[in-house]
Order: sequence, then structure tokens, then C-alpha cells
Amino acid sequence: MNSTSEVRWVIVGVDGSDSSRYALEWSANEARLRGLGLRIVTAVQLPEREGPFAQFAHNPDDTAEAPRAHEAQALLDYARDWIKGIYPEIEVDTRLATERPGAALLQAASEPGVAAAVIGSRGLGSLASAFVGSVGVELAARAPVPVVVLPKKHESVKGVKGRIIVGVDGSETGQRAVEFAFAQGAKRDAEVVAICAWQPMAAFASTIGPVPPEVFDDSAVAAAARETLDAALAGPRATYPDVVVTAHEVRGHPVVALLEEASAADLIVVGSRGRGGFGGLLLGSVSQAVMHGAHGPVAIVR
Repeated sequence: MNSTSEVRWVIVGVDGSDSSRYALEWSANEARLRGLGLRIVTAVQLPEREGPFAQFAHNPDDTAEAPRAHEAQALLDYARDWIKGIYPEIEVDTRLATERPGAALLQAASEPGVAAAVIGSRGLGSLASAFVGSVGVELAARAPVPVVVLPKKHESVKGVKGRIIVGVDGSETGQRAVEFAFAQGAKRDAEVVAICAWQPMAAFASTIGPVPPEVFDDSAVAAAARETLDAALAGPRATYPDVVVTAHEVRGHPVVALLEEASAADLIVVGSRGRGGFGGLLLGSVSQAVMHGAHGPVAIVR
């Protein structure tokens, strides 16, 4: 890597919280595995300069803004030095933004050469405006690259080899999630576990009046789930023949099925919005529930 223009990046948001530290560690290892650079981003949201409350929020001498920016820059310098000490072989860049954390990360994730964005699920609520849960939802819903969200604590011990758990539902974003999962499995030499969850139709059918008897045939629904799995896995299996794959059609809610299958060391991969999702929603209900309920990293793929 001779110049930063040639580097492809993993973006990570930090704010000094435990979850952002785990995100930093995870993203650095991801960059190492994939031969990418790491760009560390934090944000200091300046007070409003316009509007009815500007006179109360803005200090005309800017004396309060300099210490916050200095503190944030110190955090970036510490994070950069820490990662370079662990992974001296990767390119590390830092960025201090003066805007909303969500806007700062979305801007960074939308730039050319970015492969993925990583964020902790909960921030401190203080320094650098804290990359809190709502920012993770916004980023996962709008970023043009896969977004990985890490909880406050997860198994990040060196040497722990997690599986890649992926939700399959037959949707376009679900298919891209499967492809991402296989690529991760190939890079990490990890098993891919594909889950297609189905639920009995009787409960839904009873609310819409008379229905044909086949609606109550759970075996037909299970068979359809298996067909969905086989169709979704066929292409990635051919592309990554060395990846070990286990496929399950599971009777149950997809969120429950995914969370019960995954350990804290596993990466869960889901599409941002599956079948039946409403276009106006910021993020699909399954992906959002998995993101908030998981004990390990979750990748949301658009």
C-alpha cells in the first residue's frame, strides 16, 4: 500500500465506551483478515448556531468546543496507537468529524473504497456524542456497505473461532446476506450455518376466514423452507466449495431461531429488510430485533 488512495477501508466508530472498544478490536481483526485499512471515526457535535435556542446552546467565544475536540482527538490517537501496537501490518487512518455521529459515520461509509462499517451497539452518552443504539439502526438502514454492530460485551478472545450464522428468507437482501456470510466463512475458515425459519400457517389463516385444508399442512411449509434454503445456498456453495455449510429449516420465529443458534463468539448475518417488510420502515423488524438481542456481532446487509 503506497498511498491512501489505494487502500480499501473498514470504517469503525469509537466514543470511548466498552462496546466501541470491542468494535475497534473486531474491525481491526476484520481489516487484517481481508487485507484492508482501518479508518477510525469519532464525532463532536457542535451546538446549534441557528434557530430559536442557538443563543443558549452556542458559546460565542467557542471556549467550550476546543476541549471537546481535544478530548476526541486524544481518543482517536489512543485508538490508532493501540491498534498499530496489535496489528502493525494494517494501515490505520483517523477522522474527527464535527457533526451528528450518525451523519459522520454514514458519510464515511459512503465514500469510495469502503468495504464495511462497524459500530458498538451502545455508547457512553457523553464524549464524542456517543454512538448509541439509534445510530446503529440509522447506519444499518442507510449505509451502502454491510454494517456490523457489536454489543457491549462479546467473546473477543484471541483464538476463538466463531461460526457464521445467516438468516435465509428468499428475499434479495437475504440473498446478499448469504453471499456475505460465505465470503466471511472463506476468510475466517469458519462454518456457515444457514437458518430458514417457518411458522405454522394455522394461526395466521384463522384470522382471514375459510381457507383450504393445505394451509394447515405444516409439512408443506417446512418443505417450502427447505426449497428456499437450497435455492439460496446453491450459488454461494459453488463459489466457495471449501466452506463447510450446515442448513436448517426451523419451526419458529426467525429472531428466536437465529438468537438460539448463535453463541457470543458467532457472527450473525441478516438482510436489512426481508420478505413482507414495509418500505417506509427504517430497518426491518427481524434485523433490528436480532441486532438488539444478540450477544455477539451482527452484520446487516442491504
